[in-house]
Amino acid sequence: MSSEYSGAAAPPHILIFPVPLQGHVSSMLNLAEIFCLSDLHVTVVLTDYSHRRLLRHGGLHSRFSRYGGAFRAATISDGLPDDHPRTGEAIFDVVMSLREVGGEQFRRVMESSDGASRRRVSCLIIDGMMSYTLPVAAERRIPYFIFRTISACAFWSYFCTPEIIAAGEMPLRGNDEDKLTYWRKKEMDFPVTAVPGMEGILRRRDLPGLLRVNDAANLSLQAMAAETKATTKANGFILNTFEDLEGPILDQIRKHIPNLYSVGPLHSHLKSRLESSGFESSQKNSSSFWAEDSSCIDWLDSQPIGSVVYVSFGSVTMLTRDELFEFWYGLVNSGIRFLWVIRPDSVVGNRVGDTIPEELEEGTKRRGHMVEWVPQSTVLGHPSVGVFFTHSGWNSILECVAIGLPMICWAYFVDQMTNSRFVSEVWKMGLDIKDTCDRVIVENVVREVMEVRKDEFLERARAMSIMARNAISEGGSSFVNLNRLNEFLKSTTQR
Repeated sequence: MSSEYSGAAAPPHILIFPVPLQGHVSSMLNLAEIFCLSDLHVTVVLTDYSHRRLLRHGGLHSRFSRYGGAFRAATISDGLPDDHPRTGEAIFDVVMSLREVGGEQFRRVMESSDGASRRRVSCLIIDGMMSYTLPVAAERRIPYFIFRTISACAFWSYFCTPEIIAAGEMPLRGNDEDKLTYWRKKEMDFPVTAVPGMEGILRRRDLPGLLRVNDAANLSLQAMAAETKATTKANGFILNTFEDLEGPILDQIRKHIPNLYSVGPLHSHLKSRLESSGFESSQKNSSSFWAEDSSCIDWLDSQPIGSVVYVSFGSVTMLTRDELFEFWYGLVNSGIRFLWVIRPDSVVGNRVGDTIPEELEEGTKRRGHMVEWVPQSTVLGHPSVGVFFTHSGWNSILECVAIGLPMICWAYFVDQMTNSRFVSEVWKMGLDIKDTCDRVIVENVVREVMEVRKDEFLERARAMSIMARNAISEGGSSFVNLNRLNEFLKSTTQR
């Protein structure tokens, strides 16, 4: 695609700003590439840290080189030192720091994004918790969209925070010092009745992580609630989901935000549109912040079909040493083959311990394979993989839905608590073991999904996969919504 345009003929110019975490950046880059395929110009704003990781491990340049000047990455500082961990609960430091330092940097990015070879920015698409960017959009009189990269069900739970508080269903009783014991108490299984469309589904333990607090004045909770409600003021709202997956919840959201675009699963949608445009899929050029070890594919090739549990708890989850060993014992004791991703920084203290029990070492040699990071889309699509043991991040769940793969869900925080409940109780694609970390439970659920109820979960997962494929096919709900979004963005140059 040529990047040479006269000022009058230059395409619309969309500026996209994701929260600088791998799952958010991945979704936003998929949307950005779809826009490039639709002859739009795109600038994606990345933090210096995210940009370095993508250049080193994610193939950012090679992925977008085919679009010439239509794609540009702009960078800002997140205000944190280079050695900040940016994992686990520390990710909130990134969000809060950007709220302090991001405003003026964003203004400079907007000004520098106007160039001779591209139009002035004509529309802004921002992630959640980024209202500090909106004064610039107002000054320039350009429309803006909110793209929340979480599930509709998690977003809707956040949206209903005032109603949940008014109903007395939060704050939760207890105290921070006792929370590990407290989460297991009976109250956590009390139903949540104040979220329309989720009656009979949601329990208090299924509320998103920021709602699982014992003080309604919690600053993070209040900030998220305010940002979520402010979505009603945007020109439109984008979600990476599809109607057959979350239709009833999307209908609830539309009562407050009518101009809603459900366009997912975006990774599948992008692949389909690349193929339709005659391009090779760029899915091999991932949005990974970590070096991918493809040696695991050789190991998978040597395993029987559907025999392997793939275990990965995502890009920011932190495990304690005790949690690590409970999962490890459960996997080994199940007798099922497993491929387990353990990031170098994923264990608190950055070390497993001086000694590993002999039975774990021997069990892993016989039936397991452990790596630091993998090309996840390739692994999930491998015929040897029978189930995904996941942290319930939204991108991971959508990958399973698109492929038709059952799940075991161990939610870590934020939206994952709600996602895991919907996997087990609404979509019935697997089991939810949030708030537990016990080797016996792990052993039992692995056997249940891989052996006892294997056919049941596979049948349901494959049915969901067909729905996902229909959604992104010509005439499908996500296909139509994405075209509608493209048409609006193209019209912004005339506004």
